[in-house]
Amino acid sequence: MFKKLIVAALLFAAYVPSLCAQGLQAAGIAFYNLENLFDTITNNPDGRDLEYTPSGKNQWDTRKYFNKLHNMATAIAALTTRTTPYGPAIIGVSEVENRTVLEDLVAQPEIRDWNLQICHHDSPDRRGIDVGLLYNPRYFKVDNVTNHRLTTVPFATRDQMCVVGRLLGQPLAVIVNHWPSRLGGQEQSSPNREAAAALCLQIADSLWNVNPDIGVIIMGDLNDDPQDKSCARVLGAKRKASDAAPHGFYNPFWKMLDDGIGTLAYKSAWNLFDQIILSGNLVNDTGDALWHFYKSIVHNHDFLRDTEGSRQGYPLRTFSGGSYLNGYSDHFPTEVLLIRKVNR
Repeated sequence: MFKKLIVAALLFAAYVPSLCAQGLQAAGIAFYNLENLFDTITNNPDGRDLEYTPSGKNQWDTRKYFNKLHNMATAIAALTTRTTPYGPAIIGVSEVENRTVLEDLVAQPEIRDWNLQICHHDSPDRRGIDVGLLYNPRYFKVDNVTNHRLTTVPFATRDQMCVVGRLLGQPLAVIVNHWPSRLGGQEQSSPNREAAAALCLQIADSLWNVNPDIGVIIMGDLNDDPQDKSCARVLGAKRKASDAAPHGFYNPFWKMLDDGIGTLAYKSAWNLFDQIILSGNLVNDTGDALWHFYKSIVHNHDFLRDTEGSRQGYPLRTFSGGSYLNGYSDHFPTEVLLIRKVNR
């Protein structure tokens, strides 16, 4: 496994030119749906986590839990380039049960030396899962964290986490999401995700009211593709960078899906739910001292892919059809690289 990880990291590094030689500095911003990262203890009085206990349906015991932590840490350790050797500055995550599982994750030997710090908040979600944010304090300093409840849908879901800080001195806000699912059908459930997109816009507008120059990043498992109504119409995230206003949004993953690249597969078709959407002032303002968008990536490394039967090429998940696969996640991680000129 470590040999596969090293090969994957070297192959990805080949995608990124030597930015240092051009006098540029890079920072990675990533997102990963960790697919039901639960501990083995019943933490919810209403039993939302019973299937992830030793006596539950998944027979979720200490061995499986630590396998999962190792696998998640191995996948995160592959989010490196020659210009970001300590991995992304910021990693948004979803489908985590509590802060404890994130503490166990960042302590894994594959990523322990990164010294990742944690932002977490318990949501009222009916499945008992939350979003969170990991960050490397070498690069990102947190100033403020707020959590925003989606009250316009008829069920309890994940809160949206807004983390405001400074990426090597430049103000940046990241809104981490896991929008409502497509349960009941894509069209029928679309209003729930449209409501989540509207909440993101409210948060962004409140940030710009305080600081019109702050860069805003909306990331997460949006349970919609870039061209769907919630992203393209309500959020207004553009396919072309030049179309994004400074206080509008650009979605660099739209073209990737058009090119057949996805982050999860359903009924033999690729979707790209795991998006990182950037405000226009992070895309079209290329002042020397400012961070701006450089590249988007879907980390679909071979070791994250299933090799069996009809699942071949899809993300290698933890369970499939009730069988334990000891995999990673049913989603691939995504990342954007931001760059800026280094003052010498």
